[in-house]
Amino acid sequence: MSRFGCPRSLLAWCPPFLFLSTASKRVRAIGALDGSRQRWWARSGCSSRRTACPSVNSLRPVTMSAARDAAETETPEATAPTAATDTLHTSLRQLQLQATFTAELPADPERKNFVRAVSNAAFTHIPLQAAWPAPELIAWSHDCAVDCFDLRLSSEERALAARVFSGMELLPGSVPYAQRYGGHQFGTWAGQLGDGRAISLGEYVNRNGQRWEPQLKGAGQTPYSRFADGRAVLRSSVREFLVSEALHHLGIPTTRALSLVGTGESVVRDMFYSGDPREEPGAIVCRVAPSWIRFGTFELPALQGEPDLLQQLADYCIRYHFPELRGVEATKEGERVITAAASAGNGAADIPDGASSSSPYVRLLLEVARRTARLVAQWQSVGFVHGVLNTDNMSILGLTMDYGPFGFLDAYAPDYTPNTTDLPGRRYCFAMQPTVGAWNVLRLAEALQPLWGGESVADAVAAEYLRHFQAEMHERLRRKLGFGSWREPEDPQLVHDLYEMMAEDRCDFTRTWRALLRVQPERYREEVSNEEALAPLAPVLGDAAIQNPERQQRWAQWIRRYCQRALSEGADALTVRGSRMRAVSPKYILRNYMAQQAIDRAEQHRDYSEIDRLLQLLRRPYDEQPEWEREYDKPPPAWAQRLGVCMNSCSS
Repeated sequence: MSRFGCPRSLLAWCPPFLFLSTASKRVRAIGALDGSRQRWWARSGCSSRRTACPSVNSLRPVTMSAARDAAETETPEATAPTAATDTLHTSLRQLQLQATFTAELPADPERKNFVRAVSNAAFTHIPLQAAWPAPELIAWSHDCAVDCFDLRLSSEERALAARVFSGMELLPGSVPYAQRYGGHQFGTWAGQLGDGRAISLGEYVNRNGQRWEPQLKGAGQTPYSRFADGRAVLRSSVREFLVSEALHHLGIPTTRALSLVGTGESVVRDMFYSGDPREEPGAIVCRVAPSWIRFGTFELPALQGEPDLLQQLADYCIRYHFPELRGVEATKEGERVITAAASAGNGAADIPDGASSSSPYVRLLLEVARRTARLVAQWQSVGFVHGVLNTDNMSILGLTMDYGPFGFLDAYAPDYTPNTTDLPGRRYCFAMQPTVGAWNVLRLAEALQPLWGGESVADAVAAEYLRHFQAEMHERLRRKLGFGSWREPEDPQLVHDLYEMMAEDRCDFTRTWRALLRVQPERYREEVSNEEALAPLAPVLGDAAIQNPERQQRWAQWIRRYCQRALSEGADALTVRGSRMRAVSPKYILRNYMAQQAIDRAEQHRDYSEIDRLLQLLRRPYDEQPEWEREYDKPPPAWAQRLGVCMNSCSS
């Protein structure tokens, strides 16, 4: 084991699929319930609660697997929405919000807005009383407006949008609230956390039957603000606005970003907690999700002895976001998972068959495990590092959420973390994300356990997570290599060697994978020289690999093996190889230095044009876009390695 607490084989080069064969016992071990929690359940009086859920509403659940279901050779949606303009709203005042979360779950009875501990409540009503000196609409996502809200904003309504999405004016039907939740932060239980500066406005159900909840981040204090002021600064808001839409267009499940509003007010922040506070421009992001319910939403009532609230929250999730989990087929799927866990020797004797076959809560947990596993595999496939994978930052819907000090890999470094707070142990580094995802799912399993009688299903959950992570990771790697099938053990070794060489030569993760498109296996000849073999990858390898004979030989041998493997699939497979690879290996990502350039212009000159340029670029990350190549398809500049660019703190 490494000092990071995970198998050395994973950290050495991070071939994500190997995590599954080497770490399953580790995941089960770190997820085992300790005696104190088992004793708490006994004292709390939690029992099996199999009360039937209320009927499913008529709305269709949001589909989270659109990218998975797409044809291999098609990239995720990267163009403007094709909705007919005559079906779109033309004014914000036409949006009518609903409020199922606040109507159906218990509220904090205290209406005054002051910091305090809250109990037996899912949320607190927040009286929005914002009065910003000069609200300004800095950026607007047309795609998000159309996709989520059936809205095409007119230029005449930009001032109204600035007021609405800064909290100064409410949309029809708005019921502002802050959600209550807890969480494990860096592996330690942190108690009550909650929405300390995020205020939800309600829910909008669009013409596709999808439910979207707009939330204002940075709109002011709530009872959950603890020692903070409830505000947000422009630099972190620009980053969250851009990356939310960037991941969406990469085809990765994520919360969305609708707007970015400058408040005209200064906010004091100590960026690196170094005793050097300074004033920064204030801003508010309107971020959007089908639901903002997190793992920590369930952890807090479970650990504070609020079993009724725990069940109400689970029932609400199933009713509005997982209605398919209550049918006969869902019961059969639950039985399959338990049977698979037993046959794999995962200690399934401790898993109650009755709970697995009849409890919608077990099925809820298993589905969350699947979605989380697939999400983490997709992060690994594009080199995305979240940076703060606390359980309060984990979506119950399997979405990427709560963007803070995130980053994409530049040079391939498995232990890269974009979070300065994470430096001592690198718990949330790139290589650790699969393990941490499993660890977080097992914390959710502990929280939900009282709902089916208190028996552990940790082994089945871990097995399901590992199975889906492996399947998604193999699928992503297969397509990135351009292969029509995944072959064991040949392909895992091929990826192992590629990652190992990339790490040793500090090759750019995104540009190296994209450069494989230039390799032409059909022109491969056994007698090709090392220089000829390396030519397609030369622009991304750097001098270390090109000029060192030993390194050059190793890369050339790898390319020969790769070409032989591709040729073994036949001529027909080669015809779709390029389009297959292009659909999963992006050319453009939101590198930290690119976001910083936009932030610098916005802060120093009130020039927001770079934000708009990046928003347009990142709408089509898999396309060539030759008009942007010289500016954005290049190695990061040297200054991109400085603190505050390649790494950030949680200060925002």
